[in-house]
Amino acid sequence: MAFLPVEEQLDVIKRGTVEIVPEEELVEKLKESKKEDRPLKIKLGCDPTRPDLHLGHSVILRKLRQFQDLGHEAILIIGDFTALIGDPTGRNQTRPALSREEIEENASTYLDQATQILDESKTTIVYNSEWLGTMGFEDVIKLSSKLTVAQMIERDDFSKRYENNEPISLHEFLYPLAQGQDSVHLQSDVELGGTDQKFNLLVGRALQKDDGQEPQAALMMPLLVGTDGSKKMSKSYDNYIGITEGPNDMYGKVLSIPDDLIYSWFELLSDVSVDELPKYKKKAREDPRNTKHELALVITRMYHGEEKATEAREHFEQTIIGNEIPDDAPTLTYETDTEVRLLDIVSDAGFTSSNGETKRLIQQGGISIDDEKISDKGYSVTFKADTEFTLKVGKRNYAIVKSK
Repeated sequence: MAFLPVEEQLDVIKRGTVEIVPEEELVEKLKESKKEDRPLKIKLGCDPTRPDLHLGHSVILRKLRQFQDLGHEAILIIGDFTALIGDPTGRNQTRPALSREEIEENASTYLDQATQILDESKTTIVYNSEWLGTMGFEDVIKLSSKLTVAQMIERDDFSKRYENNEPISLHEFLYPLAQGQDSVHLQSDVELGGTDQKFNLLVGRALQKDDGQEPQAALMMPLLVGTDGSKKMSKSYDNYIGITEGPNDMYGKVLSIPDDLIYSWFELLSDVSVDELPKYKKKAREDPRNTKHELALVITRMYHGEEKATEAREHFEQTIIGNEIPDDAPTLTYETDTEVRLLDIVSDAGFTSSNGETKRLIQQGGISIDDEKISDKGYSVTFKADTEFTLKVGKRNYAIVKSK
């Protein structure tokens, strides 16, 4: 294919990027690629340690998609072997090992979600158990000789744990080596990762040099700040937006972010062109309220389409601004003369994923019956012949509940 001029490719590649090591080598690779009409091999590894993805994960996946749209080969590595070790990056303790069954189940779900962002027909999907799983003990010893303990301890997460007398298992030292071996096996030209992955990405460069290969360039993206405006997006911090969340929740959660995140979210999460970004930076500063609605519409449209995104905006205006019960609110009915826990009613409505989540919402004052907040986690309803009420869960979920 005819590749864009290198300068134009760099404009796309550098969008939102924190660091490229070394940038001059990437430029040379792009020049050679264009001259030889040969796509670069762009590698992104992901360990299927969780079954669901959020917008924070989409940042790096979108960067891989941008390389893909520029005509380069996108290689998505499913780390079904490295997941057995557990990536120590950012950890202050050893990560519990997953079973092969859990890894396989998570990998299937991960792929379904990742291909909502990537062009599946142009994505090379590989599993690193194909080459790492065939290595013998002698191979592992030879690989381990490539780095010293002193080099490993230089890693920020390892050094902190060592200084705090927190345990570091020997197998954790193998993780960056295994990730680097992926680069050797695939002969990757560029590897993508978050800023917290820098050590691992540079190990890949070192192992490729040792193997006589031209080393990959390492491109690092920022860790997306979550809806709370302070910590990185994570399920653990409950500041995330899942890419499979319904359009109403997705739209509403985007609106909840602090104003100072609007532009960075446009830059990292949206399909707004590079040329248009300065306009949104100005609008975010001068009119954050309406610009945030534009952001919510753009992001919701990307995952749910134009119609659902528009409906989500109308739903928000009706339920939050107009304080009305939406037309599509579900109706739940229960037998007369029965007592039903509020936990079960909320679960039947499908508004939370677990009783634990429901209890947290009750504790936070996020559940009400006919506008009266419920504070008792053990609250139950006794249904009489004429029982009927409006249940509100969170800011956006309503249901009509009544007796049969």
